[in-house]
Amino acid sequence: MKERILLLACLVFLGACQSTKKDAQDMKPLPTTIEEAANSPFRTEANRARDIYRHPVETLNFFGLKPEMTVVEISPGAGWYMEILAPLVSSKGQYIAALPPSNNEYMKRLNEKVQSWIDNHPELKDKIQTATFNPPEDIVPEGTADMVLTFRNVHNWMARGTAQEAFNAFYRALKPGGILGVVEHRANPKSKRDPKAKSGYVREADVIQMAQKAGFKLEAKSEINANPKDTKNHPEGVWTLPPTLRLGEKNKDKYLAIGESDRMTLKFVKPQ
Repeated sequence: MKERILLLACLVFLGACQSTKKDAQDMKPLPTTIEEAANSPFRTEANRARDIYRHPVETLNFFGLKPEMTVVEISPGAGWYMEILAPLVSSKGQYIAALPPSNNEYMKRLNEKVQSWIDNHPELKDKIQTATFNPPEDIVPEGTADMVLTFRNVHNWMARGTAQEAFNAFYRALKPGGILGVVEHRANPKSKRDPKAKSGYVREADVIQMAQKAGFKLEAKSEINANPKDTKNHPEGVWTLPPTLRLGEKNKDKYLAIGESDRMTLKFVKPQ
């Protein structure tokens, strides 16, 4: 009987060792540069395919991202940029996903997708934080973030009437000298201002005005994410274009040839 117990204990121990070894083998090495992060196994092939429109390496270099930073990504959506940011800053810095409340099925689904990605990456799970993004509430303790990033979200806040409160919250979150990076669908500069941004496009001047009203200084602009093919007069607004393609098969080839939207890329700084 004792021999059987001892044998069983040995088998359990060996199984645990094999499981631990397999877990270690499954661990992906953490990238140390933006270029490594953009090409790391943490990214899906479907997301890589959109680099031609989103230029993540150039965009993050323009914003001045460093691996040791505490970075807050606002409304990471399905996690396109999270796959790059979280592995890069997790070893020396901190990645914080600021998630909107799950107050509808769409947001609930996106937030669950983000949490699922975190849960499925044991190398990162204990190093990633989540926070609530619900203006005018604070996102993180005041003055604790080195960088706040938001990609194609401003039109959503304008639709809800919370855009200025969002920029105010970003300002509070950042340390003096901290950076706010904004990428957004860009409306024609001479178009009439739409306070609700119903087309999904926003005038660059309006974004700058909101950021400056919050206290930010415009540090630089970039045309990294510009798309001169985008006429911005589509029947279903920006969602006519890929990746949404709201019209389905109707004129699909035309919109695929245009590609994703023309976008502003703006770098703001919280004054020292």
